Amino acid sequence: MPAGIGGPATGTLPPPAPPGATPEPGTPRAARTLPWRTLLAAVGGLGMMLAFPGAALVPLAVLGPMALALAVHGRGVRSGLWLGLVMGLAFFVPLLSWTGIYVGSFPWLALAVVQALYLALLGGVSALVTRLPAWPVWTAALWVAQEALRGRAPFGGFPWGRLGLSQTDGPLLSLAAYGGVPLLGFAVALTGTLLAAVVLAVLRAGRGGALRAAAGSLAAAVAVPLVGAVAWLPLPGPSLTQGGPTSTVAVIQGDVPRAGLDFNAQRRAVLDNHVQRTLELAAAVAAGEQPQPDLVIWPENSSDIDPYTNADAARQIDRAAATIGVPVLVGAVVDGPGRYVSNTAIVWDPRDGPGDTYVKRHPVPFGEYIPYRSFFRLFSEQVDLVRRDFAAGDEVGLLDVGGVRLGDLICFEVVYDGLVRDVADAGMLVVQTNNATFGYTDESEQQLAMSRVRAVEHGRTVAIAATSGISAIVAPDGTVVRSSELFTPDVFVEEIAQRDDRTLASRVGSGPEWVLTALGLGAVLVVVRRDRARRRAGTAA
Repeated sequence: MPAGIGGPATGTLPPPAPPGATPEPGTPRAARTLPWRTLLAAVGGLGMMLAFPGAALVPLAVLGPMALALAVHGRGVRSGLWLGLVMGLAFFVPLLSWTGIYVGSFPWLALAVVQALYLALLGGVSALVTRLPAWPVWTAALWVAQEALRGRAPFGGFPWGRLGLSQTDGPLLSLAAYGGVPLLGFAVALTGTLLAAVVLAVLRAGRGGALRAAAGSLAAAVAVPLVGAVAWLPLPGPSLTQGGPTSTVAVIQGDVPRAGLDFNAQRRAVLDNHVQRTLELAAAVAAGEQPQPDLVIWPENSSDIDPYTNADAARQIDRAAATIGVPVLVGAVVDGPGRYVSNTAIVWDPRDGPGDTYVKRHPVPFGEYIPYRSFFRLFSEQVDLVRRDFAAGDEVGLLDVGGVRLGDLICFEVVYDGLVRDVADAGMLVVQTNNATFGYTDESEQQLAMSRVRAVEHGRTVAIAATSGISAIVAPDGTVVRSSELFTPDVFVEEIAQRDDRTLASRVGSGPEWVLTALGLGAVLVVVRRDRARRRAGTAA
């Protein structure tokens, strides 16, 4: 194993620490070094944030793991907790600013703080494993473990801002096809921690073997993106039409009367917009200006009037489907079950009307339902903006629409690995979304970035239908073939291959995430057991 990767973790930033030293805050040297370490953690968090849309400076994602590894190296758990928290706040507060655009700062900052606590935990355990040989590997694995936990708890998790979801371009993106977002995130983190090992070795340059250690770590850091570049070779390219029989797919972005929480105050106007765009498409098809589609995709909330109970809404959808002559996938809010409502995709046939449905399986807590409503009302009356809670569906979103087998995801479901994996065997993926409540923010671009990574992960074209944008067609290599502007009506008609091959990531499922998580937690366990043994030995002496 190259020096600097497998060698003992005997170094820290200047002034050099003795081998194994883990000074805690309160010692004079710790008091002197903690402020600049805090600044380093904050800069790392901001740099990591700039890797995500809208700046989308993708290579900067490595700065987060690199800065945190440098900041916590040679420190104790308490210092690591603080440094991780600082990085988490510097990252999540600006990244999630769109969540407070219309509901105020409290929900936004509360969400950012909760997410930052996971990075605090990461900082604490990372400080422990820097005492081990090969610490860059274990530290990178702990990034995966942290994201696995954050994506599951509380309330089903919120895995927004995972390292791998920043990689919309570049050599590392290919790794999504082999191990999903966890392997991709591990590669980003490993590159960063290896670069941190280079910096530490250079700062110890006066010691024997330090330059050799720096060279070994640098070679390993360069090797990670080189592996990613080679991994692209067998993967699909930017073509939409290769890999299977093709179908012609139309995506409708009807737009909304205005941005904001009251976008659906004129629910009929939103429905009429999507009907009108579909009628215009039918006219263009009749005039030979557009090809006849095999199916039409409307976005989430394209009919916030329940077409099962409102005859007028049903007539308008019938009119659109009959005029275009093919099934329309409608995003509707449907009454029931009981006191709930359901975020539902309905396959609307031009002859038979409503048919198969998919109900969103992961409603968004505090957005589509309020857990412990009476408790959270003590902190903000904004919870009552959600008047009726959405029920969760219990069937996967595999739908036959005009003979095309779609894997349907609704809005934020695209961020959850398991929900995407459940529908990845379909010929193409569809994301129905409504981003009108987030206005002119980076939320739409961040969500589009997730679809780009999912396209590579599962080797599928992804069609995104957004009520007010960004709608897009993403090729299996993550290339955005077509995209719309925010709050502008638009229509796409594209010929898309219905692929049936499966990537390695689709086959192995969550295996890489569990393996990498086990590696990281195993390293923590080794340090804890070793320290306990040393304490027992010291007591016995």
